[in-house]
Amino acid sequence: MTGTTRKDAQLIEPDELPTWVPGKVLCESKGLGWKDVSQRTYRYNGQDVHIPPMNTFMIVQYRKGDTPMDRQFDGRWTRTQCGPGQFSLLSHAMESHWNWTEGLVVSHLYLTDALMTRVARDIRARDVKRVRLHDVLQGRDPVVSHIADQLTIEAAKEGPGGRLYAEALSVQLAVHLLRNYASVDSHPLASGRSGLSQRQLAMLEEYIDAHMHETLTLSELAGVLHLGVWTFNRQLRKSVGLPGYAFVQHKRIVRACAMLRDPGRAMKDIAAACGFSDQSHMSRSFRKAMGVTPGQFRLGH
Repeated sequence: MTGTTRKDAQLIEPDELPTWVPGKVLCESKGLGWKDVSQRTYRYNGQDVHIPPMNTFMIVQYRKGDTPMDRQFDGRWTRTQCGPGQFSLLSHAMESHWNWTEGLVVSHLYLTDALMTRVARDIRARDVKRVRLHDVLQGRDPVVSHIADQLTIEAAKEGPGGRLYAEALSVQLAVHLLRNYASVDSHPLASGRSGLSQRQLAMLEEYIDAHMHETLTLSELAGVLHLGVWTFNRQLRKSVGLPGYAFVQHKRIVRACAMLRDPGRAMKDIAAACGFSDQSHMSRSFRKAMGVTPGQFRLGH
């Protein structure tokens, strides 16, 4: 029955979606190492399709084309017009039936149930049993559109933000969806601290310094302090004025400044030691933070 939920063993993965909804993949995040979020851009012709329950939450961002859209979700049909600047939501583990007549280019974002549940627990300080997105077929929200755009660009260009940037965006999107487009089945928990202690900050900085040459993720950093990603970001911002992604970038720049004072160190070696993807990535990030290139900084110091 359309609109019913199924056990996880029966849920399909985003990679399986073309079996039920044939389309041309224009770009995707597969192979980029993203955690708890993935992206695919499709070009579709008009179709009438049934989609089995998926193991992720799906956000459909309409990028090109305008079409009448009919969808059955949770036993109810909705009819509207969908086009650029709008989005549709599909909840985890829910069947649906879609019908549209015109060609479309859409960006699909997939958020895992683990991410949504974890973030819901963090921001509500409650034990979360289930998260369910509202039946939204024609949404218009600048926050959703902006985050979807950034993730789509990141997948297409494999930008310098990498895994950490994609993870930060996915958490922002999860928070916004939970605040505005979701119902949560939960029970109360005790609230946490308002900020990080000096001991926690010392532990965090020690970990970042030891692993800066590696690809760091927000969940990894939060795990050092045994916190959820949202709680970690909130408490870190209260303590140092920066969220996790920006704090790591700041630490990379600080290390780069110190290493640039050694005229014998090659630029590419400094970039690798500081965790930048390459020398160009370091140059762009350094100039944005310091107002000069690494070479100009070295000449002045």
